[in-house]
Amino acid sequence: MNPVTASTEGIEITVLPHYHEEMSKPSLNKYVHSYKVRITNNSGFEVQLLSRHWIITDANGKVRNVKGEGVIGQQPILQQEQSHLYKSWCPLSTPVGKMSGTFTMIRTIDNSAFLAEIPEFRLIADFKNN
Repeated sequence: MNPVTASTEGIEITVLPHYHEEMSKPSLNKYVHSYKVRITNNSGFEVQLLSRHWIITDANGKVRNVKGEGVIGQQPILQQEQSHLYKSWCPLSTPVGKMSGTFTMIRTIDNSAFLAEIPEFRLIADFKNN
């Protein structure tokens, strides 16, 4: 799969999804995907990621909203031109789905908050790409 990127107020978010055949069990409707996220601060200000909101949709149209503090237990502070990279995963009950969302960010200089868009990306089991 190819990476997708979105930029909001100088915060560039790139996501690269990957299907895990070895962890999936299609006979049990379990399809495991991971995704790498790179957050790059091109805003000219120091920023901190406070929280996340993921919208996860499977091929049946079932939508899950996942909200929480930080990412993988962290609320990283990014200096100007600095990046933060992390990896997470998502199980689906269908071989195809999609994710998108937002990160709540603040500028540390004045604590002003804004939402940085996480670009929509597809979660596709390899056997569906043929």
